Amino acid sequence: QVQLVESGGGLVQPGGSLRLSCAASGSIATINRMGWYRQAPGKQRELVAAISIISGGSTNYADSVKGRFTISRDNAKNTVYLQMNSLKPEDTAVYYCNARVPIVAIGRDYDYWGQGTQVTVSS
Repeated sequence: QVQLVESGGGLVQPGGSLRLSCAASGSIATINRMGWYRQAPGKQRELVAAISIISGGSTNYADSVKGRFTISRDNAKNTVYLQMNSLKPEDTAVYYCNARVPIVAIGRDYDYWGQGTQVTVSS
C-alpha cells in the first residue's frame, strides 16, 4: 500500500506561480514512477507531468505545460513537487498526485492516487 498526501493548491492570478507537493508513505520502495494529473470540470483526467523513480529521474510533460511546469523529487523526503509558473486560466483544475507500482505477477501497473488539490487561476 502507498499513501499520497498533496498540498500547495490555491487561488492565483494569471501569470503567477504555485508549487504542489506530494508526500508518499507506505511501500514506497515499490514505486517506479510518480506524476501529477489534473481534471477540469467536464473533462477527462489528463497527465500533466511524470518522473521516473528508478531510471535516473527522467521526466515527461504534457505539451500544454512544457516550459512552464517542472516536476522534481526529493528522495530523502519521499516527496515529489510540481513547480507551476506562468499559470493560465486553463490550468484551473483539481490536481492529483499519482504513484505507479508494477505488479509483476499480472504484468500490469497499479496506480495510487492522492485526494486531489484545487488549483484556480483567475483574476
